[in-house]
Amino acid sequence: MINKITLIGPGVMAEAMIAGLLRQNLAAPQQLTACGPRIERLEELRQKYGIAVSADSAASAAQAEVLILAVKPQKLSAVLKTLAGQVLPDALVLSIVAGASIQKIGAGLKHTAIVRSMPNTPGQIGAGITVWSASPQVSAEQQDLARQILGALGQEVFVEDEHYLDMATALSGSGPAYVFIFMEALIDAGVHMGFPRRIAEQLVLQTLKGSAEFYAQAEKHPAALRNQVTSPGGTSAEALYYLEKAGFRTAISRAVWAAYQRSLELGKDKPGHVNE
Repeated sequence: MINKITLIGPGVMAEAMIAGLLRQNLAAPQQLTACGPRIERLEELRQKYGIAVSADSAASAAQAEVLILAVKPQKLSAVLKTLAGQVLPDALVLSIVAGASIQKIGAGLKHTAIVRSMPNTPGQIGAGITVWSASPQVSAEQQDLARQILGALGQEVFVEDEHYLDMATALSGSGPAYVFIFMEALIDAGVHMGFPRRIAEQLVLQTLKGSAEFYAQAEKHPAALRNQVTSPGGTSAEALYYLEKAGFRTAISRAVWAAYQRSLELGKDKPGHVNE
């Protein structure tokens, strides 16, 4: 069991990590501290999970065996400045901040044992996937610790090359947004045809869940599975023709590439909007 974990930035993903750690008995409530400037949010987490909370991030960080950075990218520089020199020498710093490199975090904190990770939204229910990488100074024991913490969100994938993190941000990190807008489009199409919305939602939800599970069990390329449900001259063939004609694949590919470029920009502290 982990002794002391401090989470800086008590947002949605931080709460998901808190819930996952408690659910899997990896930490007790008294071992967790959430820090942030919004007292009402801290109080909400305290009442819901029984954890400690603090508005003094530096003081809490100075006591942590594991320090989790879960702030918005545009707030990271200020947070690093506040915490610089406060982290225990043998502590593990675990970041879920999009676009923030290991080098940037290490330099900002004056600390070397850094794990950079990119979880995604389904982690809130323990069904997510997190890609992560570690600095050379992260010990084998600390890597196991990171694996346990990130595993509380669902599956985890370790990569040696940190550059994969920006790619993961665009593919799996932002991926749920692509799925949700696809779901929304399908549901709206069902309503347009005349289905009550609740039935359209049920049909789309189970179709996506079932298709994903079928793919996982079939162990075939998606193209092979698509061919199985595409009869010559049939309804699926007609629909797929229009998707291809509309540039569906290209639009998805360009969207993911745009997200990847944005992740790289965030790492360079370029000005511009930052997505929630």
